[in-house]
Amino acid sequence: MRQPFSVVNYLGQLGYFAGQPPATLERIAETAIPKPTEAGETLFLEGDPCVGLWMIEYGRVKIYKLNPQGQEHILRILGDNETFNEIGALDGGANPANAATLSDSMLWVLPTQTFRELILKDNAFAARVIQMLARRVRGLVSQIEDLTLYSVTVRVARLLLKQVDDPALSGTGVTRAALAAHLATTPQTISTALRELETTGAIRFDRHHIQIVDEALLRSIAML
Repeated sequence: MRQPFSVVNYLGQLGYFAGQPPATLERIAETAIPKPTEAGETLFLEGDPCVGLWMIEYGRVKIYKLNPQGQEHILRILGDNETFNEIGALDGGANPANAATLSDSMLWVLPTQTFRELILKDNAFAARVIQMLARRVRGLVSQIEDLTLYSVTVRVARLLLKQVDDPALSGTGVTRAALAAHLATTPQTISTALRELETTGAIRFDRHHIQIVDEALLRSIAML
C-alpha cells in the first residue's frame, strides 16, 4: 500500500536538505508552496522577480533561453527530485532564464526568504549549497565544450550516454525537438545523427525508442 505523501519526507530526499533534523524540515515544509502543473505550462520568465527555489516532486521541466528571433535553446532538462532557479533565490535578483513544464508535474516553491535564512543560519547547509552550485557550473562548462568543439553526432552520442545516468533526459515529454533545442540543432539533424549512430552498430532506434546496443562503441564515438 502506497504511503501518504509527506512534504517533510520529500524534502529530506533532496540534496540541499539531506541530513537536516526533522524539526528543521518541518519548519521548511510549512513555507513550501505546492504548484501542480500540466505539460506546456510556463513557470516563470527571464527577467521577472524570483519567487524562490523550485523543487520537482515528479515531472519534467526545461530551463531555456530565447534568442532575438525567438528561437529556443534549452539549457537544462530536469526530472524528479531536482531543483532549479537557485541563482535568483540566492541573490534576490530576477530569474536568469525561462522555465516551462515538458510533462504534467508536481512542483514546490520554497520562498526566497526561507532559502536565504537557512544559508545564513546553517554553515553546513551553506556549504552544501556551494558544493551543488559548483557541480552545476561544471555541467555548464561541459555543455559549452560540447556545443563548441564537437559535431552533432558526437553531441548526440554524449547525450545518449548521459541518459543512462540521468532519466530526466529521456523521460516523458522529452521530444526530439526538445533534445534538438538542448543541443542547439534541429530535429531533422538529430534524426540524421541517430541514423549515423545506428549504421555504426552503436544504437538501434525507431520513432519512440532509442536502445544502446554497443556502449563501448558509443563511448568511442562520443570521445569519452
